[in-house]
Amino acid sequence: MMFDALRRRLMQLDEVKQGAKQQHNLKAGSIMMSAELRANKNKRIGEVPGVEVGDMFYFRIEMCLVGLNSQSMSGIDYMSAKFGNEEDPVAISIVSAGVYENTEDDPDVLVYTGQGMSGKDDQKLERGNLALERSLHRGNQIRVVRSVRDLTCPTGKIYIYDGLYKIREAWVEKGKTGFNVFKHKLLREPGQPDGIAVWKKTEKWRENPSSRDHVILRDISYGAESKPVCLVNEVDDEKGPSHFNYTTKLNYRNSLSSMRKMQGCNCASVCLPGDNNCSCTHRNAGDLPYSASGILVSRMPMLYECNDSCTCSHNCRNRVVQKGSQIHFEVFKTGDRGWGLRSWDPIRAGTFICEYAGEVIDRNSIIGEDDYIFETPSEQNLRWNYAPELLGEPSLSDSSETPKQLPIIISAKRTGNIARFMNHSCSPNVFWQPVLYDHGDEGYPHIAFFAIKHIPPMTELTYDYGQSQGNVQLGITMKQQGAFSVSRCHVIRLAFVRMRMQKRVFIAESIGIVPNFIGITSI
Repeated sequence: MMFDALRRRLMQLDEVKQGAKQQHNLKAGSIMMSAELRANKNKRIGEVPGVEVGDMFYFRIEMCLVGLNSQSMSGIDYMSAKFGNEEDPVAISIVSAGVYENTEDDPDVLVYTGQGMSGKDDQKLERGNLALERSLHRGNQIRVVRSVRDLTCPTGKIYIYDGLYKIREAWVEKGKTGFNVFKHKLLREPGQPDGIAVWKKTEKWRENPSSRDHVILRDISYGAESKPVCLVNEVDDEKGPSHFNYTTKLNYRNSLSSMRKMQGCNCASVCLPGDNNCSCTHRNAGDLPYSASGILVSRMPMLYECNDSCTCSHNCRNRVVQKGSQIHFEVFKTGDRGWGLRSWDPIRAGTFICEYAGEVIDRNSIIGEDDYIFETPSEQNLRWNYAPELLGEPSLSDSSETPKQLPIIISAKRTGNIARFMNHSCSPNVFWQPVLYDHGDEGYPHIAFFAIKHIPPMTELTYDYGQSQGNVQLGITMKQQGAFSVSRCHVIRLAFVRMRMQKRVFIAESIGIVPNFIGITSI
């Protein structure tokens, strides 16, 4: 995901210059290729190391960088391969981008049209078309990339790696232009994880939420979220998590009116990139933290959104977290970690996911076992895929600004939101970011979660609890468990391997029992 971090930064820099619009994806790709920052440069038949079925991409150049498909324009990638003592050009990867007359209603079948569709002549049996014809006879596996419309961008597409296929038959027919085109019927190889099938299911659910099966509760938030949050159990008979009051707010011990006020900007309508008079830009190290579409550009020690003291409108791009989540979520029963959180929507890297809602508490007020504590770890890594050295900027490791552990402690035991269901991972797809927008006390910010990378629909959302936080969440303290001197992920993994029933973990040989669902109320 270094590519997307680089692309976002290039876009941010160009917005400040207010020059001619560039194709930042191509520029980012060129920089990475020049720096030899690409994987799987040698073409191959079959799977590509590091690329999994269901992985999603927003630009063709991304697929070139990982070796999934080396063609930035053409849909057919091919190579010369040996079959015994013979050598043939065979297709190794195709992209169905909606340009040609393909048939792809069936998630396991693709009818793919050959290349060369000028509308002036028949397609020729050459280059990619010849490679597809030879693949029919050789029977080699072909990587298939499908595409869907990007609902967040009118002209955008999302490319999904759908796994390995084989060509079963081929023919020639008249196209819409009246000229002959090659047609190839590809069947998906069995035994692979679902790819485009997941997207087709979630698209149906978004259009008609009642079509989702195994639903316990249609909206666990009772209207508190902008979109209903389904509660789903496809694993066992448990009827839901233990009772809590649903809220999207962070409840402070003191009233907001008693907390330090934030300074406001004097922007007339919205904050603009490169405006030296915008105080919010200055507080955010000289750049607006979000793109025009609301995507976070880079991780920061503290992010300052516009606030009630600002004269800019509610539509200002620097108001993201305060508007709440805009994603279709579902809380679901996992196989071995209690309840978890995932989305029906594809989530782009840098997208705001949700805030950790609950009650701000004092450490001394924690009574008994509270498995829903959020506490910032003693170390915070700001390097979120981006390598500033590629653009001649100072390395993050050279920065004198070291993020400090924040005093804020949030409990979502009695009152909380979807964030309380996010599980730990040593390889997370979500990170937390401190954000201020309704007061100026930097020790007690809002904790917002953003996507580390592109996250396909129905992928569990996880973040790294961190050492101190993980110990609290698991009911372990280093003082109580002096024997645990290993890394934080190993400590957490030891507990998770044993069991984790909705963050109620008992490190023992017995099994913890979670109460049945007794209702959730919204406040």
